[in-house]
Amino acid sequence: MGTVLDSHFLALTAIVTVGYQLLFFILTALLKFDKVTDFAGSTNFVIIAILTLVLKGTWHFRQIILTLFVVIWGLRLAGFLLMRNPSVQAVDIIGWILWSIGVIIEAIADQQKLVFKNSPNNRGKWCNVGVWKFSRHPNYFGEILLWWGIFAASAPVLKGAEWLVIVGPIFLTMLLLFVSGIPLLEESADKKFGNMAEYKIYKRTTSPLILLPPVVYGKLPAWFKATFLFELPLYSRNIPQDETSNLHSNLCTV
Repeated sequence: MGTVLDSHFLALTAIVTVGYQLLFFILTALLKFDKVTDFAGSTNFVIIAILTLVLKGTWHFRQIILTLFVVIWGLRLAGFLLMRNPSVQAVDIIGWILWSIGVIIEAIADQQKLVFKNSPNNRGKWCNVGVWKFSRHPNYFGEILLWWGIFAASAPVLKGAEWLVIVGPIFLTMLLLFVSGIPLLEESADKKFGNMAEYKIYKRTTSPLILLPPVVYGKLPAWFKATFLFELPLYSRNIPQDETSNLHSNLCTV
């Protein structure tokens, strides 16, 4: 995996930490509510642990286990500290975590694609670096996560017709999955790169939405991808029919 600012991600983690803490500082100052400061501190470790694991991209067993330890510790501490405030419920924590992860993924994905597209060496190529190595549309994954996070965090106070706000994240998800998001971008990419063997491998081994290691995604059966991971036939309409059949059959054998 390529470096981000430096080979050990020290600068990136420092920037993410400062930005994350500053965000909660502003929220605390504006809302006159300091109960989320402990949450910000403990979940900061969770975000940094996951972020560096994904960006490093080596997926060694030791790295995964140690990252899991940090995540479990951070989430347990965040939950304990927040639960001291009876107005905060478990679904609040879930919502805040989803929003935090979503906004970070979307921001990183947008920045990485911008840098990729601005490099003359990448003209005529598709973006497959950073988080784009683990998802063909990581920015959309982040956006969907953050809006569902907002809904989850608001759920404890919703009553009666207020529950209709769920239409918002549902509409956004449907729009990105079936209308103007992924389908249009997949169509455009297939037209540009559909005859390239490297692109076919990338598409066959890279999740359309949820971030997953290619070595894992490529080995999953086609029915599982279509049912649970949104690998829809809609996303391969512009690949010749015989190649589309081969693509879906090869999904089971990669």
